[in-house]
Amino acid sequence: MPLFNVYPLYDVTPVSGKGIYVYDEKGNEYLDLYGGHAVISIGHAHPKYVAAISNQVAALGFYSNAVQNPLQVTLAERLETLSGCEGYELFLCNSGAEANENALKLASFKTNKKRVVAFSNGFHGRTSAAVAVTDNKNIIAPINSQQAVTILPLNDIEGVKRELEKGDVCAVIVEFIQGVGGLDQGTAEFFEQVDLLCKANNTFFIADEVQSGYGRSGKFFAFQHYNVTPDVISIAKGMGNGFPIGGILIHPSIEAKFGMLGTTFGGNHLACAAGLSVLSVIEGEKLMDNVNEMSCYFVKLAKTIPQIKAIKGKGLMIGLEFDFEVGDLRKELIYKHHIFTGGAMNKNLLRILPPLTIRKEHINMFFEALVEVLSEVEELEVEN
Repeated sequence: MPLFNVYPLYDVTPVSGKGIYVYDEKGNEYLDLYGGHAVISIGHAHPKYVAAISNQVAALGFYSNAVQNPLQVTLAERLETLSGCEGYELFLCNSGAEANENALKLASFKTNKKRVVAFSNGFHGRTSAAVAVTDNKNIIAPINSQQAVTILPLNDIEGVKRELEKGDVCAVIVEFIQGVGGLDQGTAEFFEQVDLLCKANNTFFIADEVQSGYGRSGKFFAFQHYNVTPDVISIAKGMGNGFPIGGILIHPSIEAKFGMLGTTFGGNHLACAAGLSVLSVIEGEKLMDNVNEMSCYFVKLAKTIPQIKAIKGKGLMIGLEFDFEVGDLRKELIYKHHIFTGGAMNKNLLRILPPLTIRKEHINMFFEALVEVLSEVEELEVEN
């Protein structure tokens, strides 16, 4: 049976990983500056992570949410402490899309409204409501387009005010650093005004931290760079370092009800063990400090390269924008220099999402390769 052909694939087959490197079936080493869409937060095969999963699966890998699971309670307590989101409650699921789906569902339940405001170039997942609030018509099927959604430009505070005052908006959902869209950000004034407007209009303010959370921005959550208090915070990717896990943090003012949300696999024993090990490493190895130090170093080197027209993002969620499409550049980096990088909806943007354990020597390797590739591109342009 063939695989359903929906992914354009690089001709690379990773079979193992260690730290910031992955290795293919021929033993070639690749520097991983993409982390599988920002999923690898503490590095490939971190020994604490491997031990936690191994020990847990040997004891009990799964049972349903019909029984007590103390690992969920411990994970919630550790997440509250490290994130600083005091009083929030945790609902666990399996992915970022499912996290956003539940966030939107909760907002609709609690406000008894159904329209959502989202923003241009935003990406929130591929499930029903999550994809409907994603600004990409190519992945929205007719069944998804039944959702009541209004897409506004980032920083259009007057547009947000106008829509919320109509009285039918259950939620505003936003990435504080856009991922797939291209690392664009709203202003502090915009985010803070949106927060106030939501509170004044019985509208949930949902912070999509699926990609930007877990220390990647230099703070535990990207929204913490601003003076805002989200009603719901969605999390996934870096949460499990590769093990499927997601969740939403729910403001204490929102009351739970039996049956309101549910999941079969969400919050299973193995997922919680993975999640706890990630938090332990982030804290024990002071990875958020490393994010800020390595980000400053990365940006310093990026500013020395004239072909880079803009540096976007925060922390280790960085976009390098050129005045040409970067598809061929990425191919040169992966095939010739064995470096994984990412793209975005902005075809001129190179996306950098390395494990939070990255060091200066890895950054040096990247920029040496980048300079070489850019020089080759310029030589070809001169010859032509």
